[in-house]
Amino acid sequence: MQAYEQYNERMTEPIFQELKPSVVLGVAAHPDDLDFTAAGSMAAFAQAGAKVYYLILTDGGKGSDDPSMTSEKLRDLRREEQRAAAKILGIADVFFCDYPDGALENTQEVKRDVVKIIRKVKPDVVVAMDPSVLYSAEHGSINHPDHRAAGQAALDAVFPLARDRLTFPELLQEGYEPHKTQTVLLANFNESNFAVNISETIELKFKAIAAHASQITKDFAQMETNFRQWSAAASAKYGYTNAEAFVRIDVSV
Repeated sequence: MQAYEQYNERMTEPIFQELKPSVVLGVAAHPDDLDFTAAGSMAAFAQAGAKVYYLILTDGGKGSDDPSMTSEKLRDLRREEQRAAAKILGIADVFFCDYPDGALENTQEVKRDVVKIIRKVKPDVVVAMDPSVLYSAEHGSINHPDHRAAGQAALDAVFPLARDRLTFPELLQEGYEPHKTQTVLLANFNESNFAVNISETIELKFKAIAAHASQITKDFAQMETNFRQWSAAASAKYGYTNAEAFVRIDVSV
């Protein structure tokens, strides 16, 4: 038991080594997921010279309470919102898949789509949601099943699928050479071992979130206040004024 506790302590010890990636890929289930969880970090990476890309796996066609809205209209609207948010943050490009919102599963097809983009843009860092998070009692939230599926697909794609030459040979035939991602950052409601300083980009984060107007059904000012409080709480552990916290995995194999 003592050895197990010591292992857990090591896994949650803060990592203060700064990330300076050349290419970053965010993988998420829905338009807006990456902006709510990591927009400040994505903007910071972009401002430091990295090429930053988004991969959105579902069509986002279920997130509306408007009786007049259809899934097709919402899909198109949310893609426009995501492109607008990406422009604010300095994102190089956004790739969209078309899996049905609310029904994403970690299938071989989904993993192949993620592997294809990893091999295409060759990221140093992949950002995704932590698939192990089911809920956060502290924040009063239950993690969307699409978030968990997208996070697991991203992890599986990073290791071992994008790395292994003989996996998805059809991609190799199309010219998508294997790629090994060095670092994964997982958004986790409950714990972290690393943070990105977003003191210079936090306002861009809120501008990007505001671009997702179809998803802002509550008081935006109150939501912004909550995010600032969470950012401040995350920052204290790492010595920043504002930060986004993650579970960082430096992939060694």
